[in-house]
Amino acid sequence: MNAIPTVYDVAERSGVSIATVSRVYRSPDSVRAATRERVLAAASELGYVPSGNARGLASRSTGVLGLCFPDYSDPDTVGAEDDDAAMLYSDQIIRGMERAARRHGYALLIAASLAGGPESLVAQVAGRVDGFAVMARTVPTEELEAISRRRPVVMLAGPRAQDPSLDHLDHVEVANEDGQYELTRHLVHDHGLRRLAYVGFGEDSPDVEARFRGFRRACAEAGVEAAAAPALRMPMMTQAEGARAARLLCERSGDRPEAFVFANDQMAVGALQALERRGLRVPDDVVVTGFDGIPLSRLVRPALTTVRQPMVRMGEEAVDLLVRRLSGQPPQEPVSLMLPVGVARRASCGCEETPVLPTVG
Repeated sequence: MNAIPTVYDVAERSGVSIATVSRVYRSPDSVRAATRERVLAAASELGYVPSGNARGLASRSTGVLGLCFPDYSDPDTVGAEDDDAAMLYSDQIIRGMERAARRHGYALLIAASLAGGPESLVAQVAGRVDGFAVMARTVPTEELEAISRRRPVVMLAGPRAQDPSLDHLDHVEVANEDGQYELTRHLVHDHGLRRLAYVGFGEDSPDVEARFRGFRRACAEAGVEAAAAPALRMPMMTQAEGARAARLLCERSGDRPEAFVFANDQMAVGALQALERRGLRVPDDVVVTGFDGIPLSRLVRPALTTVRQPMVRMGEEAVDLLVRRLSGQPPQEPVSLMLPVGVARRASCGCEETPVLPTVG
């Protein structure tokens, strides 16, 4: 087994003092950019993760768990009068992690953006926590490999098979494909819709692609035509982009789709607002659906038909897995959890609101 790299190894590799390596992680602005980059490059090559604070060095425990995820904030939601309405996907996961962390006696350290140097930020967060949860595709694989040699890591969202090199990590995801399948099947079978337009994400998102597979599977089973690619791929999954997608779909030549099926709730909410401005009635003129089940989806009018995923529970499960690893509890094999989702049938598809039933147990 290879020895765990130390601060001495990084100092030797980068040709600086141990004190300089320490300053790179504790106060990076105090180190010249060229030196800082050389130290971080050496640390990355060696797979070095900095130690925590003095308490951590003495006790091997910081009493803190970490979460790293991309900043999914939506400028159209920030500052909403109803605080609950502003709670988005990542906010709900944080709520679950904080709740479970308190229950286990841990604090939570959050890194909400990787802008300005992912290696430095990830290393700083990982070096100050006992365990680390990270959203899929947020941190480069080599960084996660380095972190996982020193402390437990849980992957959140995205299919486990997306990156086989990370199979040794615990993983929590939701039934994206089955959820979108059930929602699409509801539109086709219960509402008799035949012209459906799926609006996806321009970037490579395993979760969104899984939802599109569920959409196509339901269409294929019902004999409904569905293109090999989404009708639109938007550069961001925000309300503003949802509004723009609605305008683009309405302005296309030919018959307007009977349903706009969005890959998340934020875009769907933006579409509702844009359609209202155009004088189109939802669901009489066009049906709109989303995915996620954020609080805003039930507060808009008409209330949004969506697939509700257990975002709070995802955060709780991530913490429980980290604590289990830290305490040495079995099982020792990697754990992969698939959490159930449920279709919330509401007014935006023409339904009266009904209890949400899980589609996958």
